[in-house]
Amino acid sequence: MPVPVLISRTWPLLALAGLVSLAPEAHAQRVSARDKVKVDTLQQRMTAAEKRYSDAVLLVANADPKGRNEADAALEDMEDVISECVKQKGCQMSNMLATYKRLLKHDADAAADDDVADEAGDRLEADPDHVGPLAADVPEAARAAALLNDKRHAFDNMVEYNPAVQAGIRRWLTDMRPALMTTYENYQNLRAVMWPEWEKRGLPEALLFGIMAKESNGRVHASSRAGAAGLMQFMPATGRRFGLGPDGTGFDTRFDARSAAEASATYLNERMRELNNNVELSLAGYNGGEGRAARVYKQYPGQSFWVDSVYNQFPGETKDYVPMVIAASWIFLHPQQYGVEFPKINAQPATIRLARSTTIYELTICLGSHGTRDGYMRALRNLNPRYEADGWIPAGTLINATNRIAGLYARNCVSGPRADLARTLITADLNAAIVRPSAASYTGSVAVGGVVPVVDPNAASSVPTTPAAPVAAPRPAPAPRAKPARSYKVGKGETLGRIAAKFQCDVPVLARANGLKAPGYSLRHGQVLKLQGCDK
Repeated sequence: MPVPVLISRTWPLLALAGLVSLAPEAHAQRVSARDKVKVDTLQQRMTAAEKRYSDAVLLVANADPKGRNEADAALEDMEDVISECVKQKGCQMSNMLATYKRLLKHDADAAADDDVADEAGDRLEADPDHVGPLAADVPEAARAAALLNDKRHAFDNMVEYNPAVQAGIRRWLTDMRPALMTTYENYQNLRAVMWPEWEKRGLPEALLFGIMAKESNGRVHASSRAGAAGLMQFMPATGRRFGLGPDGTGFDTRFDARSAAEASATYLNERMRELNNNVELSLAGYNGGEGRAARVYKQYPGQSFWVDSVYNQFPGETKDYVPMVIAASWIFLHPQQYGVEFPKINAQPATIRLARSTTIYELTICLGSHGTRDGYMRALRNLNPRYEADGWIPAGTLINATNRIAGLYARNCVSGPRADLARTLITADLNAAIVRPSAASYTGSVAVGGVVPVVDPNAASSVPTTPAAPVAAPRPAPAPRAKPARSYKVGKGETLGRIAAKFQCDVPVLARANGLKAPGYSLRHGQVLKLQGCDK
């Protein structure tokens, strides 16, 4: 992100830099021990000023009004240091100006247009964020680690780029483009906890992104009718093999991003080892069953996934899955080639100590949507999978966030009008809007008591008048019988929050009635719930 505060202070620093040509060459002079100490002190001050400026840039990115003032103050510190360096014997101005040059380059890089195709029309370079050292400490991933070099796009040589993959790219760039962009944004918020697990196992980041795009769109709480769950969609039995599942607190670790990344990388390396590092067959095993992939590989050793005798051994879902994963991975590495501009996400990890009890729903409202199209609910849920969106989180709890979210929380959610509005909205009760008139305000006609005969004035006086019989008081209506609590059988993948929304239940009442403990409210498939506190 370009920072305008730097530009405003460019000329003073450049003017100081001009003094270098007038000053004697410092390094040509003999420097005493005392002067050396003073030079070291100036260098430390310049380093501290650079750190102060970097911190200010984060504040600006998080919409913190203190950021601009801090950046200006940091640049003033640099001016003072450079001014003193000119006068200080032994101080090398080139060293001091190197810091300033780095800041200028940082701003220029952030503002530059990166949509530049290479002149030869070859495949474009990946975003620098994709480049990183890879550890080849897992033997079965040796080929992948040796081939993987995002600068040369060697991942392209690990898979076949054929019409099936091209058709997948076409789908991701048309009807499924919103899902692709959503996946990228979700992945960037989770990258700090997921990518290291793949990196140290020597697997390509692009493949991690491709699998996540096809499996869950980067939604931590995704689940399927078949029982698969989490970002990487582990079935219960497979998850247990790799350490995923209920952890004894009511939470299923298949929903934990770091655990899912570690397990999926280990699982994929296991497939790669069995299938001669064939990426397509390994993906087919990931989706269509490892047993089937192993049998096909043994039956047709050395054959590509795309050979008809191999390809037709897999179900239609797997035939679709493999090219779609590769297609998403390919776009991840070649966004510019396909006119894709992925959003720039400020996702540096941070934590928030809650100043007061809250819910993810409430945080979503008070944080707003600064810097993102859809707000921060998905990022908060993904980073804190143990909490239901409507479950209350106690004050003092440490939750996961990003630097931007932390800045917006301090600004909008601790106190003030936005925080008050969010609390009002989150505690609004639909039933309070329903008007129920009291008996005193009712103006309709009401019949009271029995019927009294009327004496006919023309009747003979000898006919006695029959007195009205006393009117018995009406019997009180019987008290209505309490309705027995209804029950509901939990379906696959259902959560307490979804069930509460379906039947208009109060979540804490429903949880207490069924002995469920916060914050996980763990449910089992087939479990029968008492629908207490429900209006529907």
